[in-house]
Amino acid sequence: MLTFRANIVIILLLCVSLALGEIRSDDHAIETIKTEDADVFKCIDINQQPALDHPLLKNHEIQMKPSSYPSELHSWALTEATNSMAQLPFVACPEGSIPILQDRKDGKIEISNYHPMDNAGKGELAGIKIVDDIYGSHVSINVYEPKVKEKTADFSASWVEMSNNENTSYYETIAAGSVVWPSLHGDDFARFHTTWYGKDNNACWDHRCPGFVQVSPSVVLGGRIHPVSTYNGAQYEIHVHLFKDPKTANWWLAYGKNKTPVGYWPASIFNHLKDKSNIAFWGGHLSGPTVQSYFPEMGSGHYASEGYGKAAFVRDIKIVDGNNMYVTPNSAKTIASSSKMTCYTVDKFGQDNDGMHVYYGGPGGCTN
Repeated sequence: MLTFRANIVIILLLCVSLALGEIRSDDHAIETIKTEDADVFKCIDINQQPALDHPLLKNHEIQMKPSSYPSELHSWALTEATNSMAQLPFVACPEGSIPILQDRKDGKIEISNYHPMDNAGKGELAGIKIVDDIYGSHVSINVYEPKVKEKTADFSASWVEMSNNENTSYYETIAAGSVVWPSLHGDDFARFHTTWYGKDNNACWDHRCPGFVQVSPSVVLGGRIHPVSTYNGAQYEIHVHLFKDPKTANWWLAYGKNKTPVGYWPASIFNHLKDKSNIAFWGGHLSGPTVQSYFPEMGSGHYASEGYGKAAFVRDIKIVDGNNMYVTPNSAKTIASSSKMTCYTVDKFGQDNDGMHVYYGGPGGCTN
C-alpha cells in the first residue's frame, strides 16, 4: 500500500505550468454570454469543442448522457446543521452547444499545452484516502475561498481525486471540485474546475487541452462558485459525482443534487483508469512552485479541530462498487491524514447518517 506522502507525488503530477500554447480561434462562437462576475463564456458547437482535437478522439461519437447512474439505497443529509447549495453562474447556451470560458487577457478561448511541473513534489494534502477497487464516488464539498499568495502559480483546492497507479512509471488521475487559483484567473474566487492526467502524460485542466468531452449547455467549467462559506457563519457546499459508465467505460462528471451530467473523460485516453480507480482522495490539495516557501491556506484557513462552521469538511462520501452501487468506503482501507500535520490537520473522521466525513485545513504562512 502506498504511503500518504507517496500519494501526494501521484496527485501533484497534475500541477502544471501556466505557459500558453496554441490559441484556438473563437470566430465560430454561436453566442457570447457575460455573467455578473464579468466572466465571458463562448457557446461553441458541441462537435467543435476542444476535446475532439485529441489524437485519440478522431471520429469520436459523443455520448450525450450516461447509460446509467450508480444505484443508491437512500439519501443523506447533514444532521448537525442545514447547508445551502452554492451555485455556478447561470449560462444557457443554445441546444447543441457548450459554454467555454474566455480568457480575460486577449478575449480568446485558449487551449494550452500543459506539462507536469519539474518540482512535482511541492504540495500538501489533508483529507481522506482509500485504496480499493473503485468505480465512482459522490461527495459534498464545503466551499471556502482560502487565501493563496498572488503572482505565483500556486493553488488551493477542495475536491475529489480518483487515480490508478497500476503502472508505477506513471499515474492516471481525474479530479473535480473547488479551486482558488489567482494566477490562472486574476482573482481570488473559488471556481469549479476539472483536471486529469492520462496516458499521453499530459496534465490538463477543463478545456485548456483536448480530452474532457462536455455535453452540458449550462454547467460551466472555470465558473465562479457563489456564495461561499464564511467563518462562524453560513455554510455552502457543492455536490460532485465521478463515476465510470458500465457500458462505455467513460468516466462521467455530474454536478449538483440533481446529478446534472456535465461531460466525461473517454475511456480511450486512459490505459488503466478505463478499468477502475484504485486510489481515491477527498479533501484539501495545495500545489505549486512556492507553496513550501509560503504555505497557502487550506479549506477555511482554520484547523480541523474547530469543527462545524469554522473548519472545512467533506461529507456524504460514498464510493461505487463493482455492482454499480453506492457503498460506504471500507474503513479498514481508509485513512484520514495530512501530509503536514503541523500546518494542516484532520479531525472528526467518521461515519454516520452523513456517510463518511472529515474536517480538514489550516492557516497560510505556516513555516513548521
